[in-house]
Amino acid sequence: MKPVLLTSVLLAALAGLHGCAAQQSQQQLEQAAVVFKHNSNDLQVLHDAPKDVMRAAESLERAERFATYWGSAEDVSHYAYLSQRYSEIARQNSEQMQNRRRVTQLAMERERLRQALQEAKLLAMEHRGRSLEDQMISLAADETDRGLVMTLGDVLFNAASAELAPSASRTLFKAAHFLQLNPNRRVRIEGYTDNRGDADENLALSQARAQAVADFLESLGIEARRMEVVGYGEKHRIAENASVRGRAQNRRVEILFSDAVGRLGSPR
Repeated sequence: MKPVLLTSVLLAALAGLHGCAAQQSQQQLEQAAVVFKHNSNDLQVLHDAPKDVMRAAESLERAERFATYWGSAEDVSHYAYLSQRYSEIARQNSEQMQNRRRVTQLAMERERLRQALQEAKLLAMEHRGRSLEDQMISLAADETDRGLVMTLGDVLFNAASAELAPSASRTLFKAAHFLQLNPNRRVRIEGYTDNRGDADENLALSQARAQAVADFLESLGIEARRMEVVGYGEKHRIAENASVRGRAQNRRVEILFSDAVGRLGSPR
């Protein structure tokens, strides 16, 4: 083969290899950009692994700069690979931290339940032998035209949340023991909110808070079949919503107790 022809063939082959390498590096760059965008839009990952996300961003920026200006395909591939790996590490670290938080939360919940059951036993000893009138006084419930009603104020829940605050435990122990000592009685657990915010969201929050109370009572041994749960949202206020105090009174959960044979009044 003539030298000139051989040179042309070699140059064509090298150009083809360079083209393949450039195409492959561009694909790696695009993939790294997709992974980084997914992470940067995930607030949990940004919160849990900010340094890894930052390293991914820096590596991606270098890869893009090499691809645009003066770098080789190898440089682009190298930094695109680094960016993707940092993104993967960020997500893995975030998932590990979330798992640790879940484990901690479960441990706290188990401890909370253990203390709840311990207090329940103490309350059972206190209630044993008491008359129904004494039990009702201890329950701190009000006799209304709807029946016996125990009101849980907004302070027994975390702000704008259906999660019960620890301070709610002892109040609900009393309700649970009243039901344990009076096994024929049933309850309707009703959730209410003030009128601030979206009405549909308020309705959902009132239902969720009422359900949280039912779930807690069930964890103390009260059968679910003895409980009805309903959310009324903004309806049936007991105070004006114009004042802070009035709105606080309207944000509540009411436990309506049946009569001695289990008859509950009609829902509102």
